[in-house]
Amino acid sequence: MKAIVYTKYGTPDVLELKEVDKPIPKDDEVLIEVHAASVNDWDWGLLRGTPFMNRLLFGFLKPKYKILGSDIAGRVEAVGKNIKHFQPGDEVFGDLTGRWGGFAEYACARENALALKPASMTFDEAAAIPQAAMLAIQGLLDRGQIQSGQKLLINGAGGGVGTFGVQIAKLYGVEVTGVDSSGKLDMMRSMGFDHVIDYKQEDFTKNGKSYDLILDVKTNRSIFDYARSLSHNGIYVTVGGSMARIIQALFLGPWISLISKKKIRVVALKPNKDLAFMNELFEAGKVKPVIDGPFKLSEVPEAMRYFGEGTHKGKVVITLEDNNYT
Repeated sequence: MKAIVYTKYGTPDVLELKEVDKPIPKDDEVLIEVHAASVNDWDWGLLRGTPFMNRLLFGFLKPKYKILGSDIAGRVEAVGKNIKHFQPGDEVFGDLTGRWGGFAEYACARENALALKPASMTFDEAAAIPQAAMLAIQGLLDRGQIQSGQKLLINGAGGGVGTFGVQIAKLYGVEVTGVDSSGKLDMMRSMGFDHVIDYKQEDFTKNGKSYDLILDVKTNRSIFDYARSLSHNGIYVTVGGSMARIIQALFLGPWISLISKKKIRVVALKPNKDLAFMNELFEAGKVKPVIDGPFKLSEVPEAMRYFGEGTHKGKVVITLEDNNYT
């Protein structure tokens, strides 16, 4: 099968399209013919071997997993003997975090990493959902305890998490402000953001405005800056970004909560937990993924480079349907 492979850490230039062995599912695994995948921060970090923790967990000198890609959508080709909920021909999607392998024509996954794809949902749309949508839901609902009438700010709002986040927040009657680069602001307005901020032109932590809830995708500032922007009883939730800043939030958050009524929380992603909920929202026409691309499998290095620049809108998607590898 064709796959995008890397054997050393580095820039997207180390990614190569190669012919590799087709995976064989174990007794507790499903073999999926991949129709689409999407790019996540995990892929970008593992490609470069940063932060250093990635090397400790997934290969110190060279990557343990040679094929990146966690969010996939495709069709079940074969199942292990212990699989109970899927059968060949089923259209599925899910997050393979911890195993990866999605940037390939075939991938194996455990049963609990997958959900059935609604017939009305395209493979490209399905591949855009798993990780970003889970972070948005778990950040806003589980950790953020979003409520009607609140003022919400999303930092890094023009990517996957932010574009899912604003749609979910609007279901709760929330006023949403989005922060990102100027090139994404028109798209963000079209997604339903009530206010947009170009981070290069305005510092939202210094403009005197406060928010009941902050969902942070970037986590690129001091936790004290974020706390200053919270209203009384406000909640700050980080779902990703600078590891050093996230660690700061973990250690200093309890102290901030002690001296004020503001809460600092970190999302520990529970992969695939809310896929059924997302299916309901999608089929009801309440949430729709924003797709940038799609790129072909052979264009994954270009897609990764584009993702690393941070100018993408919504989710960067890789499609394997009608790929031309020549």
